[in-house]
Amino acid sequence: MADGGIGRASLFLASGTVVSRMLGFVKAIVLASAIGLVGSGSADAFAVANQLPNTIYVVVAGGVLSAVLVPQIVRAGLHDDGGHAYINRLLTLSLVLLAIATATATLAAPLFTLLYGTQLSAETRDLATIFAYWCLPQIFFYGLYTLLGEVLNARRSFGPFTWVPVLNNVVAIAGLVVFMVLYGADPNGERSPGEWDFSMIALLAGSATLGIAAQAVVLFWFWRRIGLRYRPDFRWRGVGLGDAGRMASWTFGMLLLTTFAGIVETNVVGIASGEGASVAALGNAWLIFMLPHSVITVSIATAYFTRMSEHASVGDIDKVRTDVSSAIRGVSLIIVLAAIVLVMCAYPFATVFTPGASFDSRLAFGNVIAAYVVGLVPFSFLFIVQRAFYALGDTKTPFFFTLFQVVLFSSGALLLVNVTPDWIAMGIAFLTSVACLAQTVLATVLLRRKLGELDGWRITSSFVRYTIAAVPSLVVGFLVLVALGGLSSTGFAMSGLVAAVVSMVAIGGAMSIVYFGVLWIIRSPELRGFAQPLLDRVTRRR
Repeated sequence: MADGGIGRASLFLASGTVVSRMLGFVKAIVLASAIGLVGSGSADAFAVANQLPNTIYVVVAGGVLSAVLVPQIVRAGLHDDGGHAYINRLLTLSLVLLAIATATATLAAPLFTLLYGTQLSAETRDLATIFAYWCLPQIFFYGLYTLLGEVLNARRSFGPFTWVPVLNNVVAIAGLVVFMVLYGADPNGERSPGEWDFSMIALLAGSATLGIAAQAVVLFWFWRRIGLRYRPDFRWRGVGLGDAGRMASWTFGMLLLTTFAGIVETNVVGIASGEGASVAALGNAWLIFMLPHSVITVSIATAYFTRMSEHASVGDIDKVRTDVSSAIRGVSLIIVLAAIVLVMCAYPFATVFTPGASFDSRLAFGNVIAAYVVGLVPFSFLFIVQRAFYALGDTKTPFFFTLFQVVLFSSGALLLVNVTPDWIAMGIAFLTSVACLAQTVLATVLLRRKLGELDGWRITSSFVRYTIAAVPSLVVGFLVLVALGGLSSTGFAMSGLVAAVVSMVAIGGAMSIVYFGVLWIIRSPELRGFAQPLLDRVTRRR
């Protein structure tokens, strides 16, 4: 795939992700209006239940399925039938395993909510368990979505994977609107867990699961458009599935590690349930954190991952190294700006989510956002490094640097039980950032050993330039934030949803001008590489 192809694929992926994420924010805001956010037992119950399939999906999509599928399917494309038999057999096996896992997890819903909600009140945990019965079937559909989507990515049909989540969000938002029409809005979370009846639970959780199912099933139509037909094939021997199984075994180990860390995190932050920022606030802050990562990092790295896998399949390590360097430098150019803008916009962003909440609640939520965003750059860096290991067919090494992160995070999280409830969620978010930074350093060292070298000079010099540009941008952003009253309960930036959005646009715009302006002055090759084709096109039109 040529650089132009990478750019076009990344842009198409990013556009779908932007639309989907924007609707995701709308959904989160509507959900907060329907059941509350900070200090809401009902919101924490739904967050615990709805994060169970999400937790499994994130690890499986980023590990077992994504790590195995793209490299294996790229190699299978060399078969006489273009890999059709392999794809059918791998998909059949995966769906059988997903069905078994989903059924087992759903039956174990009380155990999962007990594991994740030991610090919740009995009433809140009971509601979480009932929610979980409705939400856990999402595991199968998340897996189906990832399987079908990664096959499309491996065949260079990149758009559907990032665009179909729009359907999921539309269905979920429709369900939330119907919920508020029938049962009323509760932005302050005053509806107690004991007030929920069967129809309320079925509508809220059922519409969430229906949206996930819709986004998965619709991908079969896109399969047909590229000439693929799925036919169940239970003949699993003889097509190299043993290699996929060996790769998946290590990433399944990562699933167990991450699940353990999630249990520790949810139980520690659950101490603050009903008193301050807790499970629901942490989940929504993570949603904000993931916006730039999904739009920028995932979009660019997904296109590079296919190319890395192609180069690794023919043993061209030099080109794999070049791909890794290009992806890191290209992603970091934008992700550094996104991180510093989000830090400055944390309080207005909290106002967008909970405009009717108290000023203290918005500050608490904003602090959690800022603490997460501290780790945005290393998190995106790690994503690319991890994909490089997967492209090389190595899922064993990522298991061990994930083990390192889990031990570090879990040890620190247990110390937070002695912190006052008001600061626990922020502490968890900051600890996540610190552990991610340490994991990224270790993973980079291990990848350098595997590749021989890592184009360290160009990567390091690019980060030096990004830092030089980020410092004055931060200063300007802080001055604009203060001028707009972003630190005051009576300030314009904190006065309501529209004012908060306007303030974020002003802060982000000012910071972007300074950031890119400095980079242009110091002649950043990464920025000029992106901008020059656009300037040339404008010049030609004149």
